[in-house]
Amino acid sequence: MFSRRQFVSGAGALTAAVAAASVSKVAMAALPEAVTQTRPDTMPPLIPSTGRHYNAAVTLNGWTLPWRMNAGVKEFHLVAEPVVREMAPGFKAHLWGYNGQSPGPTIEVVEGDRVRLFVTNRLPEHTSIHWHGQRLPNGMDGVGGLTQKTIAAGKTYVYEFVARRPGTFMYHPHADEMTQMAMGMMGFWITHPKTKHPLIDEVDRDFCFLLNAYDIDPGSYTPKIMTMLDFNLWSWNSRIFPGIDPLVVRKNDKVRIRIGNLTMTNHPMHLHGHEFLVTGTDGGPTPKSTRMYEVTTDVAVGQMRQIEFLADEEGDWAFHCHKSHHTMNAMGHDVPTMIGVDHREVVRQITRLVPDYMVMGERGMADMAEMEMPLPDNTIPMMTGAGPFGSVEMGGMFSVVKVRGEQKPGDYKDPGWYRHPAGTVAYEWTGPIAEPARFKAEGSQSMPLKQRAITDTEVKVRKPTGHSGH
Repeated sequence: MFSRRQFVSGAGALTAAVAAASVSKVAMAALPEAVTQTRPDTMPPLIPSTGRHYNAAVTLNGWTLPWRMNAGVKEFHLVAEPVVREMAPGFKAHLWGYNGQSPGPTIEVVEGDRVRLFVTNRLPEHTSIHWHGQRLPNGMDGVGGLTQKTIAAGKTYVYEFVARRPGTFMYHPHADEMTQMAMGMMGFWITHPKTKHPLIDEVDRDFCFLLNAYDIDPGSYTPKIMTMLDFNLWSWNSRIFPGIDPLVVRKNDKVRIRIGNLTMTNHPMHLHGHEFLVTGTDGGPTPKSTRMYEVTTDVAVGQMRQIEFLADEEGDWAFHCHKSHHTMNAMGHDVPTMIGVDHREVVRQITRLVPDYMVMGERGMADMAEMEMPLPDNTIPMMTGAGPFGSVEMGGMFSVVKVRGEQKPGDYKDPGWYRHPAGTVAYEWTGPIAEPARFKAEGSQSMPLKQRAITDTEVKVRKPTGHSGH
């Protein structure tokens, strides 16, 4: 069994599994301890002290669930329950999750392990758990009403199967799914190979996180569960930038990042400064003949993508979803485009009645990252985060891969901002601009218009107020 101190944080964080009212005292004594973690920090990898050894992964802003060995079976205890998740400093959400957090803890096993999972339900309604992507007996698949009875409030169910193939998987409810997943119920599962695998390389750093999304009105705490597309908080492991930790690596480390998508739309994940290979999906490792270098890969709904790269360029490299609205926080998606509109007279009149009134979007959205706008309680700015050169003007699904030559192996502590060598930072030019060389062959357009319009047409574009489909 693992040390309590390694997993406990906050008063009363560690709890025993006492909510399964239908379980006898004798059976309850046989349950593995229900370990709880409430801190939003990235916990160090859980090095196995029992069972087969493996190279442990690091869950971004999360942790790994400990287990016990019982007669050769690896036993875990998951508790489905309401949780309070700090999505960024100063902003907390009332979600549903597992063992104190949303997403729940990552489960790590080894190919061939027999796994027994006790699931206690402390929600106000029934639930179940589907082991997304696993090969297992049909009755363990976790689809309420189809393969099992749902787990009633206060009850504990047991799932047991063999981890038959290595790869990266997920777990989530298959009961009242729209409500429970919208409230944050999900988690990661990693099955490590038992022996050296021809398609799975060893890496120096192994990170994982889930893409998830919420619709939480500014100033409120609980997600709207009926939202289908119009989410306003795009998150990694229920954290939004600047609350997402950096991915800290050592120069020349081989790095693996496992990304699972349980939102309602796809996410093109983009890494700056490096090229990567897509080495795995939920179906398993990809054949080497299909791999090609990318800087962006799309992760569709319900999919997992595993990328690997050599971190051979020092610096602070942005890593983010390339959908621009997904790198923004709440409050901004319904702001109309006012670029080029002169508001001066209107503002003078409004401020006589509303002294704190501010124009939004007159010159673009970047001003909003630096304005001292009054915000409702439990809200953070739409674009935020202070970098070494000023506002980063990002939110949502955004973080930084920090590559450092002096970082020690296995050290995940944030090294601070990168110190750029002299002469390697873009700078303002104040000298004369040389006239470019011109050629006689230069012209205006490729060919003249056959018939010119009788009158000029001016197109006026207004950005839609919603962002459905993003």
